[in-house]
Amino acid sequence: MEHAVPILPSRDLGETLAFYAALGFESLGEEGWDYLILGRGTVRLHFAHQPDVDPLSSAGSCYVYVEDADALYRAWAPLIQADPATGSRVVPPTSTEHGMREMAVVDRSGNLLRIGSPLDAGGAG
Repeated sequence: MEHAVPILPSRDLGETLAFYAALGFESLGEEGWDYLILGRGTVRLHFAHQPDVDPLSSAGSCYVYVEDADALYRAWAPLIQADPATGSRVVPPTSTEHGMREMAVVDRSGNLLRIGSPLDAGGAG
């Protein structure tokens, strides 16, 4: 089986761990060289310590496929407070022209997680 795992920048690994732990991610290991591995179910995210990353201009991003983007939004929205200083926020789901129901999360290092499920998977339309 083949799969890819993003390596995203983190301005502060402790801050990154706390942000994602609130969303149900667990630390799967710190490699000892300013690196963090997080997991939630089958989703894996890797973070490299980059203290100079500007969260308002970071290009870090990945796409996460889930069963139900609407349910995940309902669970995560109360846990993420918008922070204008970092751009951190959660964006409600919308239906796309390419048949997906998508939401977004931006973490405190400016990484964008676009999260989607197929419209025919029971998501609101």
